[in-house]
Amino acid sequence: MSEKVTQQDINAVLWQAADTFRGKIDSSIYKDYILTMLFMKYISDAYKEHLEEYTQKYDGDERRIQRALSRERFVLEEDATFDYLYSKRNDPEIGEIINKALEKLENENTGKLRGVFRNIDFNSESVLGRAKDRNSMLRSVLEDFNRLTLKPSVVGSEDVIGDSYQYMIERFASDAGKKGGEFFTPSMVSELLARLVKPEENDRIYDPTCGSGSLLIKVANQVPNKKVQIYGQERNGQTHSLAIMNMYLHGIDDAKLEWGDTLANPLHLEDDKLMKFQRIVANPPFSLDKWAMGFANDTTNDKKFKMDASLDPYRRFDWGVPPSSKGDYAFVQHMLYSLAEEGRMATILPHGVLFRGSSEGKIRKQILEMNLLDAVIGVPEALFFGTGIPACIMVFQKNRKRNDVLFIDASSEGDYEKGKNQNKLREQDIKKIIEMYEKYETVDKYSYVASMDEIKENDNNLNIPRYVDTFEEEELVDLKAVKQNINEIKSELESVEQKMKEYLKELGL
Repeated sequence: MSEKVTQQDINAVLWQAADTFRGKIDSSIYKDYILTMLFMKYISDAYKEHLEEYTQKYDGDERRIQRALSRERFVLEEDATFDYLYSKRNDPEIGEIINKALEKLENENTGKLRGVFRNIDFNSESVLGRAKDRNSMLRSVLEDFNRLTLKPSVVGSEDVIGDSYQYMIERFASDAGKKGGEFFTPSMVSELLARLVKPEENDRIYDPTCGSGSLLIKVANQVPNKKVQIYGQERNGQTHSLAIMNMYLHGIDDAKLEWGDTLANPLHLEDDKLMKFQRIVANPPFSLDKWAMGFANDTTNDKKFKMDASLDPYRRFDWGVPPSSKGDYAFVQHMLYSLAEEGRMATILPHGVLFRGSSEGKIRKQILEMNLLDAVIGVPEALFFGTGIPACIMVFQKNRKRNDVLFIDASSEGDYEKGKNQNKLREQDIKKIIEMYEKYETVDKYSYVASMDEIKENDNNLNIPRYVDTFEEEELVDLKAVKQNINEIKSELESVEQKMKEYLKELGL
């Protein structure tokens, strides 16, 4: 029995493999190469181990071995395995050989991997440089990965691989700064959202801007047997591919992840209507500019195009069309229209959505009148990659029994851990928020339950400081005590000076 490979072992090799590219290519691009190679190495090693087991079990009977292998999660031809690529690591055409292997993998597993590798090119001169440089980089990466054994018997739990994948995505996201935020929500923020929506067995769970899928996985993990159905959509092709691999590496084989613009082209439909979900989570791009461009037809001049509610066949913008430069409420309305009866959703948004006027104010008023808003939670600034913007979480619920809204201000000094570039939520901070959300009560300087009348009086402004006062009164200064203190310091100073004179005299200075 081989010695177990730990999470740390895998993470260290992955980070070393990333060194091959560092300084030559932007990390938001080379992450795709590293993560694809990790996926390939894992399914290759699992396949190889099962092949050994069946060969022993069926005493070398080729027909029975092949039949058993055809029932595996993934089917691999010999020239689509990692070992084959490693044997060709010095071949001058290695980039093309890897591309062909990935294409073969897709074709052999078309139901599961169709299109997953279409956005990655291991033979790209524009990304990886000229043949000589490209080949030496690819050889080095293959050699790094060859040091890893990812056979199921050695790795133990599949979560180990999934967690390494997650670890790398998070490291890349912090490296990539602003671009990183596009494909990854920090894990503790995802954890908070997942616990806020409290999924149940057999729920349909949906993320309309799913990035690399990590937030959906956190929600699925809230259900002990993971018996939920996962749905997501992502606009960026590379990120969509990462999300599919991420699901498989976490043992979620039946996720339905679509590629496309969720606003202009939602792809989860039932009877030509938007599909309904019991739980929805999202971290949409903050204040997305030109969010409605997908609704313009080809003949429209970009500058002249004006979004109108009638252009959307699903009627999601009947409560108001968000400003063209800020897509926040476009995503909120899409999610509310996709929410099942009794369903709950939680989404991360910039603070502006709480108080901005004009069309956004009109949409906010409509949402409040329909009693869909359950809670507004202010979180610390600088939680997200590449942006210091303080954000909030809005929790919505269909068919609410109450007629008020809970406000929580979880952004004070003691409610998070300060980091150099990025602040972090700790387990205790998340617990505190969740407990307050469940208690739903007013606590001085932390939370406030506002009636709908109060919110109306505030003209539907949801800015958190209007409801939760975190202002700390400064203690009055006792001038008498201060004066006394100054006098004491003066007399102490005089006696020290006197002593100093005596010492100097003794030394004859």
